[in-house]
Amino acid sequence: MTYRRRATALHAARAAAGLAYCLALALAALLLSGPVALGALALAVLGAAAVVGSRRELRRAVAFAAGLGLMVMLVNALVTRDGLTVIWRLGNLPVFGQTDVTLEATVYGAILGLRAAVLVLCGFLYTVAVDPDEVLRLFRRVSFRSALTATLSTRMVPILLRDSRRLADAQRCRPGPPPSRLQLIQAATAGVLDRALDAAAALEVRGYGAGRAPAQARDPWSRHDLAFGGAAVLIAGLAIAGRASGWAPLNAYPALHAPVTPSQVALAAGLLTCALAPFAGRRGVEV
Repeated sequence: MTYRRRATALHAARAAAGLAYCLALALAALLLSGPVALGALALAVLGAAAVVGSRRELRRAVAFAAGLGLMVMLVNALVTRDGLTVIWRLGNLPVFGQTDVTLEATVYGAILGLRAAVLVLCGFLYTVAVDPDEVLRLFRRVSFRSALTATLSTRMVPILLRDSRRLADAQRCRPGPPPSRLQLIQAATAGVLDRALDAAAALEVRGYGAGRAPAQARDPWSRHDLAFGGAAVLIAGLAIAGRASGWAPLNAYPALHAPVTPSQVALAAGLLTCALAPFAGRRGVEV
């Protein structure tokens, strides 16, 4: 999954607005635990991901997120001993000991799994819709060489894969046990970072990027920039307000208590609206 310019509103927005939008969605997923609000947030992130990504990329991201969420739910149900409502007695397992699966642990594990899935989709949203070169350009004043090195490193991912395969082939020709994958990745990554650092230093000496700031940084914010920037502020504000005021409570232990209140429904509707409303503006969207 890589960034490719597409005709969507999020692609038309500048990197600062897109980055703030993705971070706000991730922050809301971390702060909220109520099933109604978190479910609405999951629908919002999934809808945004469906707009900005291709079908093949979206299927892969959803499959990975669903698998990770299911794994988190199962682990929490097996490991957690809290909860009063036993739904399955597994007996004495070799690693876990006496294991009784409770409804409370299963539901709370499902909430944790849903949160993990939303965070994965937020990462997918950032990867396919926010230009990484523009994001790194935001940190030029902090360290230009570091930003340039990171940019070149990401561009050298195909070289990293080729170096890994060549190192693995060379190691198989030597006697003795083969190296682990971690050792191969460490060796190949070190080589790519060294190449990127050398290239960054050479480009900096030749005056790369020493001219005026990019045109986009000097232009006023467009309607898409304002829409996604405002949506990020509203989403973060709703999430912080919901967490501080207890609008989306979830008390799983010792007994499950997750009431659906009007404030939860209003919070869920607000999150869904703020997350998807910026995509309604199609004017000025071009590849």
